[in-house]
Amino acid sequence: GATATCAGHVLPSDTEGTVTYFKWWYKKTRIEKKSAFIDLLCAVPLQQIYGCPLGGIGGGTITRGWRGEFCRWQLNPGIYHYETVIADQFTVCLRCKGQTVYQQVLSVERPSTLQGWNWGYCGHYAFYHALYPRAWMVYELPGQNVVLTCRQVSPVIPHDYKDSSLPVGVFIWEVENERDEDVDVSIMFSLQNGTGTKEDRSGGHWNEPFAFEKEGERVAGVLLHHCTHVNPFTLAISAREKAGTGVTHLTAFNPMGSGREVWQDLLQDGRLDSPAGKSSLTEKGEVTAAAVCASCRVPARGHRTLELALAWDMPRVHFGSKEKLHLRRYTRFFGSGGDAAPALSHHALTHYEEWERKIEAWQKPILENSQLPSWYKSALFNELYFMTDGGTIWVELPPDCRAEDLQGPEGAGLSHLLPVLREYGRFAYLEGQEYRMYNTYDVHFYASFALVMLWPKLQISLQYDIAVTVVNEDVQPRQYLMCGQTAQVKLKNVVPHDIGDPGDEPWQRVNAYLMHDTADWKDLNLKFVLQVYRDYYLTHDSLYLRDMWPVCQAVMESELKFDTDNDGLIENGGFADQTYDAWVVNGASAYCGGLWLAAVCVMCKMAEVLGDAEIQQKYTDILSKGKEAFERMLWNGKYYNYDSSGSETSSSIMSDQCAGQWFLGACGLDQGEFEVFRKSHVVSALKTIFEKNVMSFAGGTMGAVNGMRPDGVPDTSSVQSNEVWIGVVYALAATMIQEGLVEEGFHTAEGCYRTVWERLGMAFQTPEAYREKKVYRSLAYMRPLSIWSMQLALERRAAQAPAEEGGTGLQGKKLCGCMCV
Repeated sequence: GATATCAGHVLPSDTEGTVTYFKWWYKKTRIEKKSAFIDLLCAVPLQQIYGCPLGGIGGGTITRGWRGEFCRWQLNPGIYHYETVIADQFTVCLRCKGQTVYQQVLSVERPSTLQGWNWGYCGHYAFYHALYPRAWMVYELPGQNVVLTCRQVSPVIPHDYKDSSLPVGVFIWEVENERDEDVDVSIMFSLQNGTGTKEDRSGGHWNEPFAFEKEGERVAGVLLHHCTHVNPFTLAISAREKAGTGVTHLTAFNPMGSGREVWQDLLQDGRLDSPAGKSSLTEKGEVTAAAVCASCRVPARGHRTLELALAWDMPRVHFGSKEKLHLRRYTRFFGSGGDAAPALSHHALTHYEEWERKIEAWQKPILENSQLPSWYKSALFNELYFMTDGGTIWVELPPDCRAEDLQGPEGAGLSHLLPVLREYGRFAYLEGQEYRMYNTYDVHFYASFALVMLWPKLQISLQYDIAVTVVNEDVQPRQYLMCGQTAQVKLKNVVPHDIGDPGDEPWQRVNAYLMHDTADWKDLNLKFVLQVYRDYYLTHDSLYLRDMWPVCQAVMESELKFDTDNDGLIENGGFADQTYDAWVVNGASAYCGGLWLAAVCVMCKMAEVLGDAEIQQKYTDILSKGKEAFERMLWNGKYYNYDSSGSETSSSIMSDQCAGQWFLGACGLDQGEFEVFRKSHVVSALKTIFEKNVMSFAGGTMGAVNGMRPDGVPDTSSVQSNEVWIGVVYALAATMIQEGLVEEGFHTAEGCYRTVWERLGMAFQTPEAYREKKVYRSLAYMRPLSIWSMQLALERRAAQAPAEEGGTGLQGKKLCGCMCV
């Protein structure tokens, strides 16, 4: 096992700061009864149970565990429940010659409820695979000569902005009959009305059967209406009716009872009673559930398919403040009346084959590339779970929304803002499931590669939302917990830390992060400028570039004040003023200084593209001075020092010291006239990081520690210098690949994958950080999506030297054994 720590976003070392945080935490959680945006006192416990989540982008998610249980729920935007709901199960019934010969819940659980059911399936006979957005569960039914394979599919499809938004998942059950006689096979899908929380017992919930037919295709099932006061929703379980397949249902049963009546109903004839009409409303304290059963006859030595689906319809959502009504993206296609579950179910069951063709066409070139290791293929696709399961919300603009409503008093220059947001909506995802701030920008800088490579219009939409906040200011004062000082929430021409807390009103009130005043952070403005050019470079969207150009000029002008000695290089302020928000940096620094020079370079390139000779000359002059200062103050002959302060740890080897070069490489600006950092110095720094931060740490098996002293001992001057950040390691590996250190890059990244997905059992909840001794921080985090920058680096190299193809990339596990997707 591993233990959680609140290192990083940490309780301050001074007593006053700790008391300030505790007072705020007590008021928020105990008096206001709300969740803290970062809860440093109550970490989410590690459960080594999670598998591939269900659902598209921005409509909420339901996660199944690798043993088949439904165990993580995120339907209300940004809010998680971690309950395993025992009634949510698949059950198989086999019948031969009119007699039931086998009936089993496909679960290894032995619960205290529903004891009339046959539990305790032996996990040795089952196997799990995951390659997001699909998963496979194989069940060999002991003594029956029947094999079931359940294929789980969600519509997460690159460059698809319709079906990728749908809140659905499909379960395709392939039944192989290895007997010498026909067998009747039924799969029953049971589901509780709710998500296993106290709301399930609030009363007023009800179920009803439904059938939906369109274009000759018929789907039938049960709707479970969950009628809460805020954000009500409907769950739908259903199956596809076709020749040879029967669909029956049970409208309501008590999931807290023995369940004997359900079991006997199925046992009797492999079907359910299918009563007509709605169930009665639940009383307060009462819980209800429903079931759907799909049945078919499988011939001797034959094969048949049963198709079932789960859909959820929560079209109209309020965040915690309850101020504004938001319509989810999928309502554009399926309406916002709360009655879309039948149509969603039908669409899922009649389109999943098309989704799978598109998913296979996308994944196949990578999976069949024999030069890529299997672990990398697993990591690349499975880390994408966070695109949907990161508290992700994707909402429509109100149809009557005007440009001035969005832009604020200073945003009139963003001419393409309204068309982009009207066409593609607003997108946001959390920094982490425990760090509940939307679009945390210093971290999104790393994660954004997944978005811009796979759903570029969502990246551009997100950037417009950031740009709007940049050009406006929020004059509301607030006290910051780490220093006790009061300052404005956000200054004009400064990039925000985040666009808000799901417990409040995102987009309306930004900068939920109140640990530090981030107006003096050195990296946020630079990361905006770098992303603008990277996005343009990958999308060729010149309208976007023109809109963003004045904003880039404004944030760079704002950043220039940090160059206090006018040497072309910004200085850090002697506190933790960047994404490493507990690691103090003073004077010129490798991380922020490198990002600054990269941003200045990008300003020169954008000015050239847009024909702005005056700005191009201005930043060319700054770049010339800054490069000289950077080399003079930080290069020590082997690598770039952490900072220029001359402190005990200023000579530390920072694994992220080449972040500026990483981004320039992704933009094609790392050579020729735009070369900012000397190639020989970059390669030397990367080799030093590999030797010290990777190979001298945990025997080279856990990735790169953030900070290492020159003598090969980790830098323990801060809690963060002594951590491995998975997302930073993937970015470092991408930088190594860009610079030709391909083997070193893969070795570095593999350490993180093996540690997280295998040794610590953190599948589908990759944390922000861990230490050498099984201590981790912040489960299910945004930054590891940076692995897609590795893929970009590989594609860029492949374009220069085409690679051979072949091989496969699936790995699996026994249900009863250790987890390793």
